[in-house]
Amino acid sequence: MSSAAPPALQAKRGLILGVANQHSIASGCAKVAAAHGARLVLSCVDAALPYAGPVAAAVGAPLLSCDVEHAGALETLVRSAATQLGGLDFAIHSIAWAPAADLHGRVTDSSSAGFLRAMHISCHSFAELARQCEPHLSVRGGSLITMSYLGAEQAVPHYGIMGPAKAALESLVRYLAQELGPRGIRVHAISPGPVPTRAASGLEQFDALMQQARARAPLRRLVTLDEIGQLASFLAGDGASGMSGQTIYVDGGYHAVA
Repeated sequence: MSSAAPPALQAKRGLILGVANQHSIASGCAKVAAAHGARLVLSCVDAALPYAGPVAAAVGAPLLSCDVEHAGALETLVRSAATQLGGLDFAIHSIAWAPAADLHGRVTDSSSAGFLRAMHISCHSFAELARQCEPHLSVRGGSLITMSYLGAEQAVPHYGIMGPAKAALESLVRYLAQELGPRGIRVHAISPGPVPTRAASGLEQFDALMQQARARAPLRRLVTLDEIGQLASFLAGDGASGMSGQTIYVDGGYHAVA
């Protein structure tokens, strides 16, 4: 009888950004990746340290502070993570933010400053992360993964300026995949359905959005953090070695019927 297969991410080294608390998407990704054998470093903003700490402790990972709006913060984070882990095999970017005044208003009325901050934090930080990770990724390549939403493809009511930011992010994924592919680096966006995270609670009428997704998705339910984490772990692993440049939905099929 053959022995059991090794964990899917055994010996893989990963950096996961954007842990807010145990209910965040980054937390779900961390828990699944650790269960699959990955060694991790996690990051969060300073305000989230008390809530992200238990997540890091549960997966046995160092927790580092990083605010992507601060010059040099991502460079310092990636260098520290690579030093602690002896290199990197994947990074998961689960960061998005927009000023409330711009998020809750019409895109037509959005301020230039608010729009630019949303694009910097939610989109361009992924390009910067890729640039910082590239020299630390294995000679065999690696995986870079970010989080999008259906509002990148469709005009979702009350999603506001995050829609254009996520649309730019999905386009960025394709360009990074093209540019980094010769190095064996694969780049993906995951597009989950609505999940009750702290970040999502900032959207207007988010409860109605979840109710609609639950009612109309072919699976008639919302997806779980574990299901999002399972997809992220698959994309970070060798089983997805032939895939790059995609936005992959994990939303109970809602995108197919919305």
